[in-house]
Amino acid sequence: MTTLRTFAFTIALALSACGKPDAVAEGANNVEGLPAANAVAPSPTGAPPANASASAPAATGTPAAGIPAALQGRWGLTPRDCTSTLGDAKGLLIVNPAELRFYESRAIPAPGVQTSPDSISGNFAFTGEGQEWVKYETLEIQQGKLIRTERDPVASFSYVRC
Repeated sequence: MTTLRTFAFTIALALSACGKPDAVAEGANNVEGLPAANAVAPSPTGAPPANASASAPAATGTPAAGIPAALQGRWGLTPRDCTSTLGDAKGLLIVNPAELRFYESRAIPAPGVQTSPDSISGNFAFTGEGQEWVKYETLEIQQGKLIRTERDPVASFSYVRC
């Protein structure tokens, strides 16, 4: 009988927790970097986020640091991004010494980015589709692939060299 009561109590407790609106307690510590619960998913094509505004800091013409040579080149999310001749290679990322070029936007490293021979991380000033915004990006080579990770919301994209 006690086991049945314990089981019923456990089920009731579990069901009452299902109605909570947030997965993280309001006063929780160590939540920096967690994405907002209702955040719009990032775009692998570099499209501006839904909350981008024209008042975001403008991209300067000179990057703070050059993009490492190991990252430079043409990278595709899919093999077709590397071979399309129709202008529809939406997953193509072109990395040159001064900027990242996406299908719908471009980004230059902002002052203070950190670099190593095979990575760069920090804020990037984006422009595209008539908007400007700043986003924290990390690009690094891992097992021959370019891994691009961004914050707010957190997302990661894996590219292969074209």
